[in-house]
Amino acid sequence: MKRNATATWSGTGKEGSGELTTQSNLIKNLPYTWATRFENAPGSNPEEIIAAAHAGCFTMKLSFLTEKAGFKSDSIETTCTINLENGAITNSHLVVKAKIAGCSPEQFAEMSADAKANCPISKLFNCEITLEASLV
Repeated sequence: MKRNATATWSGTGKEGSGELTTQSNLIKNLPYTWATRFENAPGSNPEEIIAAAHAGCFTMKLSFLTEKAGFKSDSIETTCTINLENGAITNSHLVVKAKIAGCSPEQFAEMSADAKANCPISKLFNCEITLEASLV
């Protein structure tokens, strides 16, 4: 399986602008600029898309692990924060809250750590990945 996305950019790094498009076209011509990336201006940026990918990948991996352990997840919600410092992603911080009947906090911590270490996006990163996991 292969997936792709395309980025375009016109102009200089600081004054130019670009667009991001995914293969599925769910993201199509999404604009981004220096300001949306480095100055918190309204709009998207590559790091936000990476955060969505990591949150989604981790959550699905955790769901597979809970099922494998004999549990049914009522809900799993993960927020991912990507930290970009000095031109490098230095941290991906995951905060997961889940409702899983019959699952102990220890079992959940073990499955969450496994998902953090083994989801494909985590394996892609060359940065620290931190995690806060809680059952609700």
